[in-house]
Amino acid sequence: MTETTKTHVILLSCGSFNPITKGHIHMFEKAREHLHKTGRFIVIGGIISPVHDSYGKPGLVPSRHRLTMCQLAVQSSDWIRVDPWECYQDKWQTTCSVLEHHRDLMKRVTGCILSNVNTPSTTPVIGQPQNETSTIYQNRNTANKPTVVKLWGKMSESFGKICCVRPNMDRFTFVDENANLGTAMRYEEIELRILLLCGSDLLESFCIPGLWKESDMEVIVGDFGIVVVPRDGTDTERIMNHSSVLRKHKDNILVVKDDINHPMSIVSSTKSRLALQHGDGHVVDYLCQPVIDYILQSQLYINASG
Repeated sequence: MTETTKTHVILLSCGSFNPITKGHIHMFEKAREHLHKTGRFIVIGGIISPVHDSYGKPGLVPSRHRLTMCQLAVQSSDWIRVDPWECYQDKWQTTCSVLEHHRDLMKRVTGCILSNVNTPSTTPVIGQPQNETSTIYQNRNTANKPTVVKLWGKMSESFGKICCVRPNMDRFTFVDENANLGTAMRYEEIELRILLLCGSDLLESFCIPGLWKESDMEVIVGDFGIVVVPRDGTDTERIMNHSSVLRKHKDNILVVKDDINHPMSIVSSTKSRLALQHGDGHVVDYLCQPVIDYILQSQLYINASG
């Protein structure tokens, strides 16, 4: 498959990130590696969306700290961004609403149509003109089509302005979501989609009666699709067979076969908080140094209440 016929993917991860760990970043990297190896996908970006303060999880530190720690954790990444939208809403947002927000935002700003995982669009999905102005790439010769490098170069710059926040650490800013970047951001015949990136614990939570609205599960798994990076050798097949929605949309669930002996496969925010509370030197294996420095400076996770 050529670059323009592959599905271009943005990985979106929602969660507490309390704190963000090396395991979270490892999950992004493993998912991108796996999707590229399939030959069907090109991952052009990653988005980290920390949960709202009103989520109510015990020990959840304020979002201003979690956003800053996430920023510090990805400051050397050229493809993962931190998005504050979820934290800045008036109340907690469902995972479904966060996915829909990013989908609608990209539609408004780039003029793209996000397609379903297994039903490739027969029409251009990025670059469909919204008016009579011709697009910047009109030549049907594939040699003149934008490469993935050009695409991500343009989209990364634009997403930084639109929906994702990069350091400077001074403050987080919003942009005009109704802005239109114009025809220069429009590309022809490139399929773009957002996939939810998660661990097997989130997948397993879909099987807990009453925890998720079935309508939300249908949208998350059926309309968007998910990429699962299991931890500790979790049997994802068994989990999927316990949910009618997961079974129904099994083809929309992409499971990354990670090495269960990889040191990052056992890293968690819970272990990191416990290590911090007990002065355990292994915390350096769980968290990147800038995040550790910020935690110590801000006196976070000093006691069991967070």
